[in-house]
Formats: sequence, structure tokens, C-alpha cells
Amino acid sequence: MSKRLVILGSGESGTGAALLAKQKGLDVLVSDGGAIPQKYIDELEAAGVAYESGKHTEEHILAADEIIKSPGIPEKNELIKKVRAAGISVVSEIEFAGRYYTGKTICITGTNGKTTTTSLIYHMLKKAGLNVGVGGNIGTSFARLVATANYEYMVLELSSFQLDDMFDFRADYAVLCNITPDHLDRYEYKIENYIQSKFRILQNQNPESVFVYCADDELSLSGLSTQKPIARCLPFSLKKNCLPGAYISDGIMYIATENELTNPFTMNTSEFSLRGRHNAYNSMAAGIIGRALDIRKEIIRDSLMDFQNVEHRLEKVATIRGVEYINDSKATNVNSTWYALESMDKPTIWIAGGVDKGNDYAMLQELVREKVRILVCMGLDNSRLHEAFGGVVDMVINTSSAQEAVHVASKMAKNGEAVLLSPACASFDLFKNYEDRGRQFKVAVKNL
Repeated sequence: MSKRLVILGSGESGTGAALLAKQKGLDVLVSDGGAIPQKYIDELEAAGVAYESGKHTEEHILAADEIIKSPGIPEKNELIKKVRAAGISVVSEIEFAGRYYTGKTICITGTNGKTTTTSLIYHMLKKAGLNVGVGGNIGTSFARLVATANYEYMVLELSSFQLDDMFDFRADYAVLCNITPDHLDRYEYKIENYIQSKFRILQNQNPESVFVYCADDELSLSGLSTQKPIARCLPFSLKKNCLPGAYISDGIMYIATENELTNPFTMNTSEFSLRGRHNAYNSMAAGIIGRALDIRKEIIRDSLMDFQNVEHRLEKVATIRGVEYINDSKATNVNSTWYALESMDKPTIWIAGGVDKGNDYAMLQELVREKVRILVCMGLDNSRLHEAFGGVVDMVINTSSAQEAVHVASKMAKNGEAVLLSPACASFDLFKNYEDRGRQFKVAVKNL
């Protein structure tokens, strides 16, 4: 009898898992409490996958041998509590797809920087001519990639939610960019639970595996103190010599694995296509992976010089009348915005605001005082931004749309300044998501 598999949540992750499950001959049902988007319905029907949209039929779900849970469904969900009580195995789509993948996995997690680092590593491997796919928490689901292609290497961005339901999966090459408080509502408001979740990326690693981490990040070091990695550990730092690993000193990056300490790869950081301190960290992490995979030094250098950043992450939109417009809509938390402001090298008009997730803006005040001339708020309720920065910048202005925010910023900006959209907040008050917010910002800039 075929194994009965229920997939909770459609989306890219759930649909990808369903296509792979069907391909492997499993009896599969996709169940989504919300409306399944039409493009996924078309795919499920074409593949002959049973689905239900707008409801969860408990008798079907509780009759499953195994459940693949969407990363977005929390443990406190009543249906998940019943599933747990019934003793049914619950796994992530990554765990499920990993059972059918035989190539090498390069997995990147962290609170900030993981999308850029994932994309940069993929760019490097592609440039080196390797047979490589990219997906996970960005773009295409791992399961869909396994079902539709035969990649020797897979570069996967992994969120903490995906890591939580992974058990036998192994990251052959693991990167932990950093850890800062985020999503604590999913972790009983305990930072140690969130740290533990991130360190699940070390599960099942062996002495041939590689673990890359930031030696400057306090919470990563705190987590590491309770772990005993058996993988090759290659740290990176802006503060100290970290060879084997990577570090930057006096504008020069040094990278070396264990057997090349006498002949490290070196590169001037002025050649990096990505600017800012946070991107120096991302570049080091990617460079270490490149050397660990024995990619030629000139390919690593070229990759770090010609990489174009992902959409909505410090994306240069245009320079109009001497004013540079930058889209960092993906900055949905204070820490991401800190990195964006830190990278600014000219006086800045800062556009921020949206759904405040209980933000603590104190960590931004020094940077805002140093770099920001005017704050343009873009949200339905901007009171907390006014409280935090009213006495720090020359002016705080309220707006209620991307078009209005850009129009106001363009009127206030002077030649040689920058307009930075880096909201530090979720987007759901005025926009569908951060992509919609970023695209509306770009359209408004192009209409100036």
C-alpha cells in the first residue's frame, strides 16, 4: 500500500513537494486552509494531485502516515496540536526532498544576509561551470528542483522554520551568516530557542562537511559554545585574523582553507560589487565556500566583482538630478535597516514605516543621527517612528503611499544625496508584501 502523505499549505513549497511525491508514487493530498493560487491549482490538476482549498478536512489529515508542513504554520496551530497528539510524523519540504537528492548541498541560514549570500554563492558556482541549482526559501522550492532537474550541487537558503522540521537532512556545506532576535513569537519569546533552531543546520554533518560562521557575531558564538561541530569550521571576521577562514584587514580580504595558509587568496575590498560592512561579511562567506569547493581564485574574484544584488535588497534603482534612489524593501526588521544605513556613504533621505513588529529603534539612533537628514514615514501609523527619531533628524514627514513618499523625498533631496527605502517594518498595512512595496517604489522613482 502506498504511503499516505498530506501536505499542509500549497504555495511554492507545498506544490513542489506534491509534484515530487506524485513522481515517487506516493498517495498525496494537498490541504490549504486559504485559497490555493490558480497557478498552483493548474499544476496540481495537471499532475493528478488531490487537493482541497479553503479548508482542512481533519479526518483526511489525521489519517496521514506523514505530513509535510508549510514553514508558515506555527506549532501553536490547533490542527498541528492534533497532528502531534496523534503521533504523526511531521517534516519540512526540505527534509522530504532531501530523501531523493544525491548531490552536494550548500545551505545558508541566518537572520540577515542569507538571500544575498545564497545568490552570490550560486553566481560563483554557475560562473565556475558547475551543474548547480538554487532555491529553498527563495525562488524555487527544493522539492521542485529535485523533481524537475538533476543538479550535482544545490544552493539552498533555509529559514529557521524550515530547519525546525529537518531531521535526517545534511548540509554538506553550511553557512550561518549571523543571528539577531527575529520571529521570537514562534520561539516562546526565548532567544535561546531561536539560536538552537539556527544551529540545526549542523545536524548530521561529518568530518568532510564544512561549517562557515561569523566570528564577530555574539549570538552565533554563544550558540557555538554549546555545540561540538565535527565539520571543518571556517570562520570569517572583520576584527581578527581568522585563517583558516577569511578576514579583512586594511581593505584587503584574505581567504584560506586549512591547506593553503601560506598562500591565501587576497582581494581588495574596493573591487567588491556589493558595498557596506554587511556585504563584506556576505562576500567573505561566499568566498570561503568557493575555496572549500576548490573554485579557481580568478573565478571567485570575478564573481565578487560582477555580482548584481537581489531585487529589493539595497537595489540601485536610478540616479535622477544627482539623487540616488535605493530600494531596500526587503528590510522588514530593524537589524536589516541598520545594515542598510551603515552602508550609506552620502547624506540620506530615509523612507521607513509599515507594520511595526514591536521594534526597538534605539540601535538605529546613532546611525540615523550621523547619516539621515530627513525621515519620510510611509505607513498607516507612524507614531513610534516620530517618537524614536523626531529629535534626531531635521524633519519627519508622514506619507501614506509609495508614490507620495517618493514624491516628497524627491522634493526634499539635494544633489549628491540618496533616497533610501529601508522600512524596518512589515508591509501589510499598505502593500501585499515587501516585493509589492519595492516595485511600487521603483515605479514611483521611474515616474519622477
